[in-house]
Amino acid sequence: MKIEVFEMERMQSTWENVVEFDLSESGVLPVSLRELSEMGFDLEWALNTPLTYSQSNGTPELRKALAEIYPGTTIENFEVTNGTSEANYLVPLTLLREGDGFALEVPNYMQLWGVPRSMGAEVSTFQLLQKEDWEPDWEEFERAVNPTTRLVYVSNPNNPTGSVLSEGAMERIVKRCEEMDAYLLADEVYLGAEIDCPRTRSFWGMSDRVIVTSGLSKAFGIPGVRIGWIVGPREVVHECWTQHDSVTICPNKLSDAVARIAVQKENREKLYERGRALLQRNRQIFAEWVEELGEGFSYRSPQAGAMAFMKYSSPIPSLELAERIRNNQSTLIVPGIHLGLEGYLRIWIGGEKAYLEEGLRRIAKELSQA
Repeated sequence: MKIEVFEMERMQSTWENVVEFDLSESGVLPVSLRELSEMGFDLEWALNTPLTYSQSNGTPELRKALAEIYPGTTIENFEVTNGTSEANYLVPLTLLREGDGFALEVPNYMQLWGVPRSMGAEVSTFQLLQKEDWEPDWEEFERAVNPTTRLVYVSNPNNPTGSVLSEGAMERIVKRCEEMDAYLLADEVYLGAEIDCPRTRSFWGMSDRVIVTSGLSKAFGIPGVRIGWIVGPREVVHECWTQHDSVTICPNKLSDAVARIAVQKENREKLYERGRALLQRNRQIFAEWVEELGEGFSYRSPQAGAMAFMKYSSPIPSLELAERIRNNQSTLIVPGIHLGLEGYLRIWIGGEKAYLEEGLRRIAKELSQA
């Protein structure tokens, strides 16, 4: 099995620590260990605990804490992973076989474009439409999700658009998956990063064909500990555990301990509220910046997540435009082509105010010459 290069992540890993301004990120400004210690993480324990292996599928304590978030679950419904990316990797690795159908929405975080293809799956896409508030093109959806389909992937809230599916759209997606006897993989890592809309409904509990992935990287603002999870039917989760044993074996012991603190209800809500305040401020800064750019630039204000997906009218390909901004302004952003949709740029709005403003100033300088 030869996996295709994941173009967006390769670009980020190559340049994010080289440029002066990295606006390619998509999560809330990361918290510090000091902030976590104020929520109950024991720094003294961390300094003195032996750095042994942790439990491969996550400690019972962490899985019990996660079960309090998802109604009707027990610790047997969870596999703890090294970030949501590993969770998203393990599910198709577990479920797909050569010739199976795999459907995903675009635009999207395109991790699960190359992985299923490398396994011999038949990959099809269905478009999200900006003119329909980024809801699916239902004709494309029904063509993509058909009797050959084994697995369907959506992200909700969506990366890169920051949109949230309506309940009607969620129900329609689930119903189609049930009719086609397909599993639905719902990446919900941005749930909790709502800016001014109600908390996003989880797909969990809508059907026994639903598998949810999430983690600490985006809404929680704790990407560095690399903790994610899979919640799903016990038999699927057990098979994911089997795959996990051959990939990274187990989550980091200290990371598991951090996660046990972060997901506690009181701390979880504190972290979500921290992110909401930051994103409300920065979304306004971004809106004013786009207005100043003038004609040729537009976007739909994100409902959730720490990124904005801006459309531009220039004929310059998005990759070329992003490279110009990187080379001439030492500022990294994500070209729309890396997310499945040309003519757009994804820009991070989750950072410090001054950092965002200077990054946007540099982007505007280059765009004015495009």
